Amino acid sequence: MAEFGLKEYFAQQGRLIIETQEFDFDSFPQLGERLLTLLSATAVEKQQDADLHSWLIDFEGCRLMLRAEHYSECMWFEAMGEGQAREELDFIASLLARGI
Repeated sequence: MAEFGLKEYFAQQGRLIIETQEFDFDSFPQLGERLLTLLSATAVEKQQDADLHSWLIDFEGCRLMLRAEHYSECMWFEAMGEGQAREELDFIASLLARGI
């Protein structure tokens, strides 16, 4: 069974919702690192707020945000701006649609 899948993709807004196992605030870093490893991406910067992890990542030279909110157990990729990173998000969406 795949660890990560595509829950929903909002291409125009540059947001991709990831389907994954249950997680909480403390378990997200390990889960996030696993996803980045599978995508051959790296975390450039990590920020933690009260209920939100926000990571700036590098995916094939493209900067994206990986965010995770533990109360809703929601995890998503976000382009740095609307209309940006479309090709990279399309590619990630195709991988997640098959399950990784």
